[in-house]
Amino acid sequence: MKYLVLLGDGMADYGREELGGLTPLKYARTPNMDRLASTGTVGLVKTVPDGLPPGSDVANLSVLGYDPRVCYTGRAPLEAVSMGVRLGEGDVAFRCNLVTLSDDPVYEDKTMVDYSAGEIASDRAAVLIRDLDRLLGNEEMSFYPGVSYRHLMVWRGGPEDTVLTPPHDITGRKIAGFLPGGNGGDRLISVMKESHGFLKHHPANNPREGERPASSVWFWGQGKSPGLKKFRDRFGLSGAVISAVDLIKGIGICAGMEVVEVEGATGNIHTNFSGKAAAALEVLGRGADLVYLHVEAPDEAGHQGNTEIKVRAIEAIDRLVLGPVIEGMKEFGEFRILVLPDHPTPLSVMTHTADPVPFVIYDSRRPRNNAGVTYCEEAAAGGTFIERGHELMEFFIGSGY
Repeated sequence: MKYLVLLGDGMADYGREELGGLTPLKYARTPNMDRLASTGTVGLVKTVPDGLPPGSDVANLSVLGYDPRVCYTGRAPLEAVSMGVRLGEGDVAFRCNLVTLSDDPVYEDKTMVDYSAGEIASDRAAVLIRDLDRLLGNEEMSFYPGVSYRHLMVWRGGPEDTVLTPPHDITGRKIAGFLPGGNGGDRLISVMKESHGFLKHHPANNPREGERPASSVWFWGQGKSPGLKKFRDRFGLSGAVISAVDLIKGIGICAGMEVVEVEGATGNIHTNFSGKAAAALEVLGRGADLVYLHVEAPDEAGHQGNTEIKVRAIEAIDRLVLGPVIEGMKEFGEFRILVLPDHPTPLSVMTHTADPVPFVIYDSRRPRNNAGVTYCEEAAAGGTFIERGHELMEFFIGSGY
């Protein structure tokens, strides 16, 4: 038996007026997802436990079968693992976004224009982060470049309980009420202000006309080094992850799974969808039992409030990823496919919510007859409900299905 989890980050949503009241998932042309729904099991799963933030870190831990109430330590330390940054016992990792703030002269009066600095190119961002580390880095704090706008700061002996806000939660809002607070907050604000002055005059921070400059760093998602039981030990299966983002790669590494790199994987609508499908089939063909294939593009569109791009991303996942995967997995004989988002990223709020998400499971040995059922939030609401998200993996691969 071969298993594939196809996770469309942030696919779930609410009805949109411009889509005739339909959600992007229901409006999009998704014949392959609908085919699985009409012959599989459809339902809802609560991937974000009450009291935890509705982030991709918490939700993907749940989907992979780990209870985040037990093992979650923060987003940044998972990304540190993927980036090869070793955390000491007292080290606290912080996600360090390059963001675009408005031009207001007083830092506190600025508005969060873009949490991704125009999805800044990785090579240009790396120059900025490395030079920022030369300026502000010391024995206490170090900065590490990542992918596009997603970077890392490690504070040795730093606090874990600083009050921080993800920048994608405050797009278009003044930052004054969302600056770091509590233990260590003043220190982080000072670093952010220094980064603004430095980035403003950096020669590499001169985007082409129409692009947005990186005008500050923004800290969030802090935590200490995590510890996860190996996926094989939990479920008796060898596994691999395919993703463009360090967070998912980091979770995979912590779980002892193979991380498969795909050329051209970007984390947005321009990602190499077909390359991800081909990589999944290749790694299954050479022996992996389960592949966790993560696609970030719908989430990015949700954060940007872009309905057209979100629909396009969902359709690309269906056409360029799921379709080829279904056909390719037939060569392995028996197989199961699980399709779902990790969390909703509704266009109306441009950030994550904790609502349960729709899933569909297809088993090649036992196709069902659900004529007329499609894959969307509405249809899933009438199906199976899994309240504890970390139990979905066992339901998928175990006797529950």
